[in-house]
Amino acid sequence: MRNVSANILSTVIGEIRHALAGLHAALVANGLVAWTSGNVSARVPGADLLVIKPSGIGYDDLTPESMVVCDLSGARVDGDLSPSSDTASHAYIYRHMPHVGGVVHTHSRYATAWAARGEPIPCVLTAMADEFGGEIPAGPFAPIGGDEIGRAVVETLTGHRSPAVLLRSHGVFTIGGTARDAVKAAVMCEDVAATVHLAASRGELTPLAQDRIDALYRRYQTEYGQRR
Repeated sequence: MRNVSANILSTVIGEIRHALAGLHAALVANGLVAWTSGNVSARVPGADLLVIKPSGIGYDDLTPESMVVCDLSGARVDGDLSPSSDTASHAYIYRHMPHVGGVVHTHSRYATAWAARGEPIPCVLTAMADEFGGEIPAGPFAPIGGDEIGRAVVETLTGHRSPAVLLRSHGVFTIGGTARDAVKAAVMCEDVAATVHLAASRGELTPLAQDRIDALYRRYQTEYGQRR
């Protein structure tokens, strides 16, 4: 753990727990999860810790207090409930991608259909170029329970502009500078997965040219929205 006072750390973790409760509700509101599947985690700034959803708890029952604090090996350090079965993989991502502040996992319907086929989603939409900087890549199958999924996420996304990966026969993992950014990526991933699926049902798709993708991505990342 880094040099952060106990009082400040407690306050920061409390704020993250509240934020994660709201972000898990956003997964439900956007139709990205069913029953107890899926999870959001956030890195704790200034400490080698993460906060994550508890395992097997329904979304209606989630509270800030139910969120679990773990170290970056995936071991629980605070909380009354067991952490998500994906915790070791989230921890692996944080250890190997220091710029990542949030991780999301869903089995959202359309994106997971692409994952079931092991196919990347081709970049045929300006919204994809904006948000993902190209295609949404497909990663390999990885078993659940250890850090193998985290390894697959890191290996697939390293050197790639996309914050989302489709793990074969499993589902979606997204990353972001914050947990909110990772949730946004998960929402956008499902949205474009559905649109491209519908377009593909009408015939062959033509990906955008790389120079147009690059220009759209650069504009969106540097000019879109409110800048201070």
